[in-house]
Amino acid sequence: MTPTAPPPRTLAQKLIARAAGKQRVAVGEIVNCKVDLAMFHDSSGPRRLKPMLDALGATIWDKSKVVLVMDHYVPEQDDDARRIVRIARDWAREQQLPHVYDSIGICHVVLPQKGHIRPGLFCVGGDSHSPTGGAFGAYMFGIGSTEMLGVMVTGELWVRVPQTLRMHWRNRLCAGLSAKDMALHMIARFGMNGADYQAVEFCGSAVQALSMAERMTLSNMSAEMGAQAGLIAPDQTTLDWLASCGGADAPTGQWHSDDGAESIEHAFDAAALAPQVAAPHSPANTRSVQDYAGVRVDVAYIGACTGAKLDDLRAAAQVLRGRRAAAGVRLLVAPASAQDQQAAQDEGVLQVLLDAGAELLSTGCGACAGYGGVMPAGANVVSTTARNFQGRMGPASTQVYLASPYTVAASALRGSISDPREVLA
Repeated sequence: MTPTAPPPRTLAQKLIARAAGKQRVAVGEIVNCKVDLAMFHDSSGPRRLKPMLDALGATIWDKSKVVLVMDHYVPEQDDDARRIVRIARDWAREQQLPHVYDSIGICHVVLPQKGHIRPGLFCVGGDSHSPTGGAFGAYMFGIGSTEMLGVMVTGELWVRVPQTLRMHWRNRLCAGLSAKDMALHMIARFGMNGADYQAVEFCGSAVQALSMAERMTLSNMSAEMGAQAGLIAPDQTTLDWLASCGGADAPTGQWHSDDGAESIEHAFDAAALAPQVAAPHSPANTRSVQDYAGVRVDVAYIGACTGAKLDDLRAAAQVLRGRRAAAGVRLLVAPASAQDQQAAQDEGVLQVLLDAGAELLSTGCGACAGYGGVMPAGANVVSTTARNFQGRMGPASTQVYLASPYTVAASALRGSISDPREVLA
């Protein structure tokens, strides 16, 4: 008798099955998974975890699998920030944590740059944009402090196996567009809860053509659709990037969705996409840039994990090279990591931005998390950040428009929201 072929599995099912120690898992099944990596930052971590661990008299299950990043309240600008960061630093020393990254960038960028993410891992993060790790073929998602406490003590976490939504992007993006435009377009189509507790998988020729930094933006912003994970099957681009971070031996072959695996399919044409802009106060308020053309810009912000990686800085420099921001526009640049800032400096990209009138801010979450007080009340801000909720980046009266680095740079140049393709042409 010919053996029956096993039913096809999605990438999400394969990753969860491995973590659960099972051959296969079914959508809706609740399984207990072993955690390969737990990340938290100065805001979400020690100040909340330390008192709970002390109350239990508990210890960390495996310190080698814990990563702490100081990125939200650095550099410290007031007593509250100094207190929060001091708690994190003191606790890190007390616990002798081996993986602590202090003031060198945003956690979602620092984590892969330091070689902590690779295909096949099951990871959790104390931040809602932790699905960024899915760009590398890892299953990673954000959890709250109580769940993180359980992970810290047991090294395990239960999950309900999600349905997979496959976002198939054919063709390639045109000049002046980026993964940020793709992400905003999908958020507009499906809404902030359109993928609630589901796994989103990005695929197709347009996704395969993206750099790792751009893929990270897609996976990161799956959180804005309510997804638990934002996955991309690893390929040679992934391996090449990992090799630069010491992860060249990472396996990739099995980490993809099988043909015929049960999923909900959605198709997009990257070549037909126009630059996207999300109006206040939701990423779902997205339309073509032409719908907001001419809206006055007071501040142009190039920062955050979705808009200030090296590729993002290069995109902005491409628009601004040999030009200056319009009079009355404050152009702010906060590189996503010290590594990206140094690379941008070495390439001359950073100098292009400075010559255009940019003010260089510290690496870290900064204004994206409402820290630093750089956004004035009542200002119109065009930003590369992931969210534009009312009051998130400053006073409630601040109006934040989300866009790609290309569009933010073009808008800074003209003093109003503008189509970067017109500048590049």
